[in-house]
Amino acid sequence: MTNSTSDALIQMINVDKFFGEFQALTKINLEVKRGEKIVVCGPSGSGKSTMIRCINRLEEHNAGQIIIDGKELTDQVKDIDAVRREVGMVFQSFNLFPHMTIVKNLMLAQQLVRKVPIAEAHKVAMHFLERVKIPDQADKYPVQLSGGQQQRVAIARALCMKPEIILFDEPTSALDPEMINEVLEVMTDLAKDGMTMICVTHEMGFARSVADRVIFMDAGEIVEEADPEEFFNNPKSARTKAFLSQILTH
Repeated sequence: MTNSTSDALIQMINVDKFFGEFQALTKINLEVKRGEKIVVCGPSGSGKSTMIRCINRLEEHNAGQIIIDGKELTDQVKDIDAVRREVGMVFQSFNLFPHMTIVKNLMLAQQLVRKVPIAEAHKVAMHFLERVKIPDQADKYPVQLSGGQQQRVAIARALCMKPEIILFDEPTSALDPEMINEVLEVMTDLAKDGMTMICVTHEMGFARSVADRVIFMDAGEIVEEADPEEFFNNPKSARTKAFLSQILTH
């Protein structure tokens, strides 16, 4: 276990990731401070999702170091479990258990991972359903909810574990356009409350209004990073300029 002297909550140091012969990430260096909001954008296949999946060990990096709140991610199961308890994840697909009610979906990990008693787990679940503005859906099943509601449930489920960090992997890409804003509103509220967030998204309005930094990735590398004003108004790299010219005109 490596203890870091940095004040960063997340550190990635020269991280490489291969899938067979294909190098998905090349020398990724990233620091995220507590309370920082990072938006990661880039073309499809640029390594964005792979990078954040490495942060909670859904993917295993092949070289370099990943340090979360002073704990280095290694092959040790206890290290991985310790990190995952602090890192929430919200996926494109909502990954809810279809045979369980919404409130039971929110209680499950609390009970299994954090060993929270049933009554307390229920109370916490209802608190976070209130937080994402759908407490009235508690006793329904996922299939009875809209896509936007299901994604809000997924965010509430991540919050129930009281993580230090939440990773969002294109959380609105599977949603109909009219449902996107309701999810972005919840994410914006979280950002205002000081949650440390890394969000892979193409929602550039969200990036402009919420991000402390925007990171542009291409071909498995971090090409450019800057605060939103600088990133959108004065991009340095030709690759960033080309990407923005495409995405901002659609």
